[in-house]
This record gives sequence, structure tokens and C-alpha cells, in this order.
Amino acid sequence: MAIQGLLLVITAAAGLLGPSWSGPVRAATSVVGAILIAGGLVLAFRGMRDLRHALTPLPYPRADAELIETGVYAQVRHPIYGGLVLAAGGWGLLTASPPALAAAAVLLGFFELKSRREEAWLEHRFVGYAAYRGRTRRLIPWID
Repeated sequence: MAIQGLLLVITAAAGLLGPSWSGPVRAATSVVGAILIAGGLVLAFRGMRDLRHALTPLPYPRADAELIETGVYAQVRHPIYGGLVLAAGGWGLLTASPPALAAAAVLLGFFELKSRREEAWLEHRFVGYAAYRGRTRRLIPWID
């Protein structure tokens, strides 16, 4: 949890270093960035809401947790992680910051690794997890 928090802070700070591009490209990336931030935040908050009482600060499933396959979890297995990655990438585009985009890429790699570890625990804990994994995306809906 501390690593992802640090990566999010680094991404946010990197976006404040100043823009690296301007003009029509900056206008376009600002619009795309704002859309990605909004979509990412919606995805992450829907993930938290749909997870309900099973939400924990650690990736290990609680003993009393049930496998959630409804709501946003019908489309993506890790919407909170995916939403944070989308928002971080959007921030890099909105601020025209290559360092923020690089930090978002590192965040993506971190969540990819974290989700793989978490999925090993989930598959061990829930009998139907393998089938669920087979029909849903990992981090971002519509992107494998």
C-alpha cells in the first residue's frame, strides 16, 4: 500500500514540473487527459463501492469475503487499480508531463504485478475464480 501511495504522489508531483508540449497538441491531450481522469476516478470509486465490505487495504482476501462478480466487477477484475492507472495517465496528458506519463507507466507495472499476486490468493480462496478470470479483463475494461 505504501509503494502505490508513493507512486501516486510521484505521479502527481511530476505533473507539476511544467508542460513539455504546447499548442494544438496540448489542447488535445488536455481534453483526453481530463476524460481519462474522470473515467479512471469513476472506475476506481465504482470498484470500491461494488466491493462493499470485502474492501481491505491489503490484497489478501478476508476470511469472510465473497467473490464479487457483479457491477463493475462483471467487466474488470481490478477496477480500483485500473482506475488509478487511467487517472494517472490522464494526469500526465493533462499536464503535458512526460515524467508523469513515465510514473503512470511504472504505476501500471506495479499494479500488474500486485494483481498477479492477489489473483493467486483469490484463486486459492474462491473455487470459481479461474472461470471468472477467464471472462473478465484484468485492469481496464475492453483492454486486455
